[in-house]
Amino acid sequence: ASQIIEEGDRSPADIIYTEESPPLNNLGELGLLAKIDDATLNMLPKEYVGANGTWMGVTARTRVVVYNPKKVDEKDLPTTVMDFAGPEWEGRVGYVPTSGAFQEQAVAILKMHGREATEEWLTGLKAFGKTYTNNMVALKAVEKGEVAAVLVNNYYWYALERERGKLDSKLYYLADGDAGNLVTISGAAAVKASKHPKEAQALLNWMASEEGQRVITQTTAEYPLHKGMVSDRGLKPFEDLRPPKISPADLGNAEEAIELEREVGLL
Repeated sequence: ASQIIEEGDRSPADIIYTEESPPLNNLGELGLLAKIDDATLNMLPKEYVGANGTWMGVTARTRVVVYNPKKVDEKDLPTTVMDFAGPEWEGRVGYVPTSGAFQEQAVAILKMHGREATEEWLTGLKAFGKTYTNNMVALKAVEKGEVAAVLVNNYYWYALERERGKLDSKLYYLADGDAGNLVTISGAAAVKASKHPKEAQALLNWMASEEGQRVITQTTAEYPLHKGMVSDRGLKPFEDLRPPKISPADLGNAEEAIELEREVGLL
């Protein structure tokens, strides 16, 4: 995204396909994305499309807690992600502060609880939690029993399960509407400077189609966003997820969360 901003009208890119929505929100705000064809957007739920139609969600995932039953009983897990920032979780909870999904979760907490509560949460995690360099490292740490629980996206657990078979760790979903259940997306857009706008739109249309969604969700345990499609990877049904009422568009460019992480010394 930064490269496209720097290149501007000279960008050779046709499509940008991102792991999170904040870069797309940023590019859209700067006027660097083209409007996506309505035929493509109509295949997807409105809440997973940019407000001005310049970007679209491709697949969705949810934030979860992965825990090791040998280290903590499910009944002793909190119902809100906010409680993981307390002293009772000292050395027992892992997280990845550099992860875009973690930053999106921090934005959700900002919108739901305000700046002061978010700063307290980040400060508490820094004081009592264990930081990891990436989500798979964090997941393997809970699998080995190095920590009792970690805050990650659901698809990492399914990827490790596919690699290893039965796992010791388990997925845990927090209370309905909690920021710990935030649903986020990978997304795509057509770059306004594209020299191949028709082909760019055709690719986006295919990515949103049932065929394209099936190809993508075969390689990663994410939820298809094409209306009416269901994942065949054994995920918790999408309609049974109870995320907070915060859409990818609501997350903006995540600047405030990144600024707060810097202030408390997490970045």
